[in-house]
Amino acid sequence: MQIALTGTPGTGKTTIAGLLPYRVIDINALVKGGMNFGKDPERGCLEADMDALANYLAKLDPDETLILEGHFSHHFVDMAIVLRLAPSLLRSRLVARGYSASKIKENLEAEALDVILVEAVELCGQVDEIDTTGKSPLQVAEIVEEIVRGDLRLPPGQVDWLNEFFG
Repeated sequence: MQIALTGTPGTGKTTIAGLLPYRVIDINALVKGGMNFGKDPERGCLEADMDALANYLAKLDPDETLILEGHFSHHFVDMAIVLRLAPSLLRSRLVARGYSASKIKENLEAEALDVILVEAVELCGQVDEIDTTGKSPLQVAEIVEEIVRGDLRLPPGQVDWLNEFFG
């Protein structure tokens, strides 16, 4: 079973994935490792080869529980866990990473407007949404494990950042 751990950059995907007792596939590492078409001249980032990624993932053991970590991992699976974070906290994380002002604005807008959540709902049969704001990485990892085991469901629609971002 392959499960996407997805969300806007800076919401905690990599940190949480590192705490889970499952094999993790870093989608961004695969893209950087060659599964790309080169740099997008407008955005300055690598353009992922979605077909190459899908072919690679299709060859993995379907009986092994795998976490696909990355902000577009939900494009490859039927189950996604979307991590969310209050835009005020997300801004500070992106600034600390050295993101440009335009990239910070793009990601804050994406988080406020539920862009990744909406994509996941459109593409996946099951989507759970975790508000990571005010939770430790260990707390979030425990919630993810409960979802993976089928002991907890956190359906989309619980998080609304519009007032914080636009209010």
